[in-house]
Amino acid sequence: MRHALITAGTKGLGKKVTEKLLEDGYKVSVSYRSDKEAAERLAIEWKKYHGSFQFIQADVTKKEELIDLVDHAVNSFGNIHILVNNAGPYVFQRKKLLDYSENEWYEMLEGNLSSVFHLVKKVIPMMREEKFGRIITYGFQGAEGTPGWLYRSAFAAAKVGLVSLTKTIAIEEAENGVTANMVCPGNIVGDMKEASIAESRQVFDRDTPVGRSGTGEDIGRVISFLCHENSDMITGTVIEVTGGVDVLHRFR
Repeated sequence: MRHALITAGTKGLGKKVTEKLLEDGYKVSVSYRSDKEAAERLAIEWKKYHGSFQFIQADVTKKEELIDLVDHAVNSFGNIHILVNNAGPYVFQRKKLLDYSENEWYEMLEGNLSSVFHLVKKVIPMMREEKFGRIITYGFQGAEGTPGWLYRSAFAAAKVGLVSLTKTIAIEEAENGVTANMVCPGNIVGDMKEASIAESRQVFDRDTPVGRSGTGEDIGRVISFLCHENSDMITGTVIEVTGGVDVLHRFR
């Protein structure tokens, strides 16, 4: 049975991705930053998957905790075959670059870019050994074209760097059976992060061209497909899951 590690997989988009991976039959190690109660609730909610998942506390902005996360996961479920870098800090306040503090800047870089470096350094050797690996990163709409993003300078800079890192890993590790792809969610907010596609179809969304909001299930379906053994021809790609909405220019 293959083993997936997903960061920040107890809430929001991460929760639905974790559920999909469990449904697909993977063993899943799930990290969370601080909300132990959320993990305890999910342990009950996911009782039908008992024995197939574990929760591990880790702050993705701290290298030492990421190393411990991987070691703990491997000690319980063996080598990691799938790495889903779902965690990524975000500054919700709308402010220009000069208004960012140094702490905010470095948290964006460490949590969204350096964290992937530390995790892949630990995980790729296992994937090479297994001759199979799937690495998933997250970006934002248009990240592949390195756009400017008003009020999101630090986050955008980290994610654009992550595009190049993802593509480079795809090239370097292709011979080892490892793929690396980026998924870019659209404007998925609030309850829709943990909603199903069926639920989103019940509410018309005038701001999204397809007529409904994106959901965590949408992201989970794409990641599930990318993780399949027969999806090895898809690597180094940036896949946008937006429903046609223009995320970057919705607000000015």
